[in-house]
Amino acid sequence: MDFKQRVYNIVAQIPEGRVMTYGDVAALAGSPNAARQVGGLAHFGPTNIPWHRVVNRHGDCASGYYGGKEGHKLALESEGHTVDNYRVVDFSTSRWTTW
Repeated sequence: MDFKQRVYNIVAQIPEGRVMTYGDVAALAGSPNAARQVGGLAHFGPTNIPWHRVVNRHGDCASGYYGGKEGHKLALESEGHTVDNYRVVDFSTSRWTTW
């Protein structure tokens, strides 16, 4: 399985109400220095994958998300996250780690 498919599989498994960082996803996919590549896949990847559950290392929304930062914020809030100034407030407790 290639890197792209591993990323898709990982993001598809992030539970509702939880988030991962681009770096978390990259590391779990076997390429810990590929956070930007994960971002590119998120921007151009399949729309049936819950990309809104992937945030930057600070818990911030992505400007490249469909609908921009506001769209990302609304998607996160729809799953119960509190987002202030486009940052997930409960980031440390909602961050999903599988390792």
